[in-house]
Amino acid sequence: MVFNHLIGVRFPVGPPKKMFKIAIIEKIEDSGLKLLDKNPNFEYEIINNTTKNNLKEKLLNFDGLTLRVAKLDSDILQTCKKLKVISRHGVGYDNVDVNYLKKNNITLMITATGNAVTVAEHAIYMMISLSKGIVSYDTAVRSGDFKKNVSQIETYELFNKKILIAGFGRIGRNLIKRCLGFEMKVDVYDPFVSGQIIKSFGGNKVENLNSAVTNADYISIHMPLNEKTKNLINMKVLKTMKKNTIIINTARGGVINEKDLDQALNEKIIFGAGLDVFEKEPPDTDNPLLKNNRVLLSPHSSSFTKECKSRMSIETVQNIIDFFENKTKDSMIVKL
Repeated sequence: MVFNHLIGVRFPVGPPKKMFKIAIIEKIEDSGLKLLDKNPNFEYEIINNTTKNNLKEKLLNFDGLTLRVAKLDSDILQTCKKLKVISRHGVGYDNVDVNYLKKNNITLMITATGNAVTVAEHAIYMMISLSKGIVSYDTAVRSGDFKKNVSQIETYELFNKKILIAGFGRIGRNLIKRCLGFEMKVDVYDPFVSGQIIKSFGGNKVENLNSAVTNADYISIHMPLNEKTKNLINMKVLKTMKKNTIIINTARGGVINEKDLDQALNEKIIFGAGLDVFEKEPPDTDNPLLKNNRVLLSPHSSSFTKECKSRMSIETVQNIIDFFENKTKDSMIVKL
């Protein structure tokens, strides 16, 4: 018997697909959320209250989650009985208990490409601002001191200066392109990258960081924070630097010892510093660096351009979708 009214109707084959529940911990750009809106296999909830008690209560039944700066320790994670994947809105993951993830076979993913250009630009902005005395010049004009004392402000060119890029991942590789555009000489320290690769980008590989800092006019940090890099730049190292050295950190607070840096700036051991990251975020109001006019500060915002936030949001969500659709890219997965 033929049912003419059913001709052309397509019936689903096999069991219905599982609906995955995703927690968006702290709001991300709509460009990423739209990917979930268009995918019928996902539902999501945005969680902006990141207090420990709220996260423990809220995260019980989610299959995956996206994470910005909120901290997820083992106390929180052990309540996430269904959790299979965390997608970081960024590249660092020191706000996650990775040992717990490894023990419980939870995948950690990062936005490996989204922020490289923006952070590299931020490092250049800090280098130029400090070298050209931008803040001092701006203050002079606003205070009515248009020409009186500005000649006493010490400034430098980037041209023909030597920069040491410490860490040669995607951000470091974007930074070197911009430094070469200013006709700078570039040394690169990264024990995990070959000299041949560094040379192909126009840089010179150095094997010893402590030796390399003694010749650098600029130092830009692009390393993770771990036991080996904590307080890597301390007073002993700072004292070996040139008096005109400017050091930039857009990576992780704690790589540079803040107390030692403040002292080195006050004693004019080095010329200046630019910090986008701090040992404690936000820094305590009595942190002496907040009152030091030889340091340029930004609130861990080097990736906060409109374009970058959109790219990172898309990558963050696409990582989640790819994970559950078995399409993950190795470059996005953190090897725990």
